[in-house]
This record gives sequence, C-alpha cells and structure tokens, in this order.
Amino acid sequence: MSAPQMIQTPTGERLVVLPEQEYNALLARLEDQDDIDAANAVVARGEESFPVAVVDALLEGVAPVKVYREYRGLRAGELATKAGISQGYLSEIEAGKKTGSLSVLTRIAGALDVELSDLT
Repeated sequence: MSAPQMIQTPTGERLVVLPEQEYNALLARLEDQDDIDAANAVVARGEESFPVAVVDALLEGVAPVKVYREYRGLRAGELATKAGISQGYLSEIEAGKKTGSLSVLTRIAGALDVELSDLT
C-alpha cells in the first residue's frame, strides 16, 4: 500500500488521494463488514440464518416448501404426516400445481419451523 497524498482545498477541507485500486479494496472491506454486521444482528435477535444454498434455491424459484423440507432433512411423507396432509397434496404444493390453503401452509410452516411468510 502506498502512502496516501493529502491535499487541502481553498476552504481548508483536507482530502486524501489514493490509488483507485486501494479505494476499491477499502470499499470491498466495508461491504464485507456490512455483511458481518448484518449476520451478527440476526444472531443477536435469535433468528435462524440459512446457508447460501437455501437462499440460492429460493432465488432460483424452487418452491419454498420443498427447499425448507430438504434443508430440514425431511422426506415428503414425513412432512405430510407432520402437517396432517396427504403426501400427494404436499407434492402438488411443491410442484406449484396448488398453492395450499392458509390453514395448510400454516401447518406446513409449523412442521418446518419457519415463518408462514417464508413459504409465500
């Protein structure tokens, strides 16, 4: 890292001049720190965080029920039993053929230990 150059404007404001590469590196470190701070805030609030693979699957449009079921390590039949629905109905929800009623989605969310809003 080279020594930054200091300049003073006619109004007396002191400015730092540094190479663009060093400026970009500083910005990247700030973004990393923002991510670390956000993750720490989630932990401090006692919220669950999810691995990037879960987030990526959700962003790719995979059905949330399927994503969270697989993340929890449940087979479809196990989740259906826990939620009190048929495996066929669960399969239709995961395939996007049916949306599921509020009551059913609430039971699925409870069985997966996620918020109802995570499934919609």
